[in-house]
Amino acid sequence: MNNTITRPASPADLPTLAKFLQMLVNAERPFDTTLQEGDLIYYDLRELIESDNSELLVLEQDGHLVGCGYAQIRPAKTYLRHKEYAHLGFMFALPEYRGQGLNQQLIEALKAWIRSRGIKEVRLQVYTENSPAVRAYEKAGFKQILTEMRYELE
Repeated sequence: MNNTITRPASPADLPTLAKFLQMLVNAERPFDTTLQEGDLIYYDLRELIESDNSELLVLEQDGHLVGCGYAQIRPAKTYLRHKEYAHLGFMFALPEYRGQGLNQQLIEALKAWIRSRGIKEVRLQVYTENSPAVRAYEKAGFKQILTEMRYELE
């Protein structure tokens, strides 16, 4: 039985969220050789908590944070049909809690917040080689639409 609650993050959660962020960075390093060494800051976590245009949610079990993710309303490119979209990011669950449907629980809660804002387009980025994450997002209904490629000149 899943006794995980989903709730908005608070400033009191920031120390744990900062640890989750570094765990996420370390998990992504094998997929991206261009990442700098050491601790990296992908997101302003306090801003994600405080902004009216974002919702940072945490997953909590027995009083302990086990995962998180955010949705942020962003302006769309001028050539797209939609004016705004919701970007999902910082989708993370502690390794020992994976495979319990927490990602789906989190995505559904974020979708509810996105719908409440009147937004219909939802996008995210995931490393192509991160097969478990790609499968999880496809299971949630996402479809791949673009592949970013790189080449390093010597």
